[in-house]
Amino acid sequence: EGSNLTPAHHYNDFRFKTYAPVAFRYFRELFGIRPDDYLYSLCNEPLIELCNSGASGSLFYVSGDDEFIIKTVQHKEAEFLQKLLPGYYMNLNQNPRTLLPKFYGLYCVQAGGKNIRIVVMNNLLPRSVKMHLKYDLKGSTYKRRASQKERDKVFPTYKDLDFMQDVPDGLFLDSDMYNALCKTLQRDCLVLQSFKIMDYSLLVAIHNLDVAQREQGLADGAAPADTRRPAAQKALYSTAMESIQGEARRGGTIETDDQMGGIPARNARGERLLLYIGIIDILQSYRFVKKLEHSWKALVHDGDTVSVHRPSFYAERFQRFMCNTVFKKIPLKPSPSKKSRSGPALPRRS
Repeated sequence: EGSNLTPAHHYNDFRFKTYAPVAFRYFRELFGIRPDDYLYSLCNEPLIELCNSGASGSLFYVSGDDEFIIKTVQHKEAEFLQKLLPGYYMNLNQNPRTLLPKFYGLYCVQAGGKNIRIVVMNNLLPRSVKMHLKYDLKGSTYKRRASQKERDKVFPTYKDLDFMQDVPDGLFLDSDMYNALCKTLQRDCLVLQSFKIMDYSLLVAIHNLDVAQREQGLADGAAPADTRRPAAQKALYSTAMESIQGEARRGGTIETDDQMGGIPARNARGERLLLYIGIIDILQSYRFVKKLEHSWKALVHDGDTVSVHRPSFYAERFQRFMCNTVFKKIPLKPSPSKKSRSGPALPRRS
């Protein structure tokens, strides 16, 4: 029948619970999300289910306006997030430019004797931009290759060993962009380490501008896709470009036009890329189960290669892999020698 607060619907009775509403309201205010915009994004249109579920079995949905990701989480993850809130808010308040997930709300739908917990986060991957490659990177090599089942998906997510095989030379960034990215990763890893969080990943999605142009040319001369950033972006610091410190140098090697917030880069072939990146899966604390899991894996395999490790080691290895193997500076062009600038040398006096 509905009420003044809830519209009429044909579903069975359910209860909707919100966790830490005041804390999450502060989070949303921190990122400039107005209450009416937030409600409109989540409730105006049906949520769109994404076909790729996470390794944990979580389901993912995106809001109709492409602004927010809604992810189902386990009871323990929901508990851990609530414990994180005070310190996590303090860190984000001091520095909102971060690659860490931005949590905007935690809820529970109780229906049919089941509790479904969901968290609302920033959306890293705009649906309007085709991602030609996507990687989930941890800096580990043990069992870090995508399964055949994953490879058979329409939009597979590859892993560390796949990246090292597919992109052996890494992704090249302008010097200032590279420094800003690595500085942000270093700071974010310190935050995660302080909370004893580990087993997180860096999601790296690649849009190849040159390949997209060729694909567009084959599409019977269709109009090029609009890859500009939407004007009605609701959340501040929500794109990859906004999430790292500083801006690329004007007149640098790579164009810095804002195209849906992607970070400009190039591959070893010189093709122009846009990178969409963010740290994901941070709701894992280094508890007894993880310690036991690492001890067992270390007995069977090299302890330095497994992904489940103590937080400090995990953070250091993660940063090293990202800033040495995945991302690299574009080599500087050789400058003219002093001899060529100053002209021919004069003969010495005898």
